[in-house]
Amino acid sequence: MTVLDGKTALVTGGGTGIGLASAKALKGAGARVCITGRRQDVLEDAAKAHGLEALVMDVTNEASVTAGFAAVGALDILVVNAGIARGQNILGSDTAFWREIMATNLDGAYLTMREGLRRMPVKDWGRVIAISSIAGLRGLKGAHAYTASKHGLVGLIKGLAADFSDARVTFNAVCPGYVDTPIIGENVGRLTERLKIDEDAALKIMTDLNPHGRLISPEEVAEAVLWLCGTGSGSVTGTTIEISGGTP
Repeated sequence: MTVLDGKTALVTGGGTGIGLASAKALKGAGARVCITGRRQDVLEDAAKAHGLEALVMDVTNEASVTAGFAAVGALDILVVNAGIARGQNILGSDTAFWREIMATNLDGAYLTMREGLRRMPVKDWGRVIAISSIAGLRGLKGAHAYTASKHGLVGLIKGLAADFSDARVTFNAVCPGYVDTPIIGENVGRLTERLKIDEDAALKIMTDLNPHGRLISPEEVAEAVLWLCGTGSGSVTGTTIEISGGTP
């Protein structure tokens, strides 16, 4: 018997990157795992390759979230991973940019946590894990909206940990630095265009932002997620776990 036998987990943004690595880790520990996202082809490919369930769900759409959780049913583990990472100077920013970031990173997290908790037997056992960012603990230059959204996500986790302090469900946030995911590729593209540099130079800029000089693997983050679901983590709640290579 493995540690998560009989548990059901849902991972938002689970088709790639940290979400998929977390889903695979939870599946390996015995859980039934459903991954969600907006791209059906990506989800189905990942699910078929790794023995997962796939469900198209848009975290920015309340009706989609409600229907998605209803389809999954009773839940034990929720990994709130869906998010977007984009930077913009506030002087050139607009409300549409701000709302796009908040709709996914914060509003989407609220909706998924609300619906997840409605289906979680919190008096017995439960885990809610948010994938925040090092930007949820410090200011990230050139990314005011992203920084605010990730700070808000940490605050939401801490507030819910206080609300459920007498229950057997825990709430924690994992805060990675720069992780080797498709988002890095997107940001490399933006840097090459904005700074007129090649891709290697753009990637080095992002890699050097991690003090240990390399990108973090999604599996490193997934190991923290798995530990938070393990037998020795029941008293760990309302916390943030930094995986950032020593970011000061």
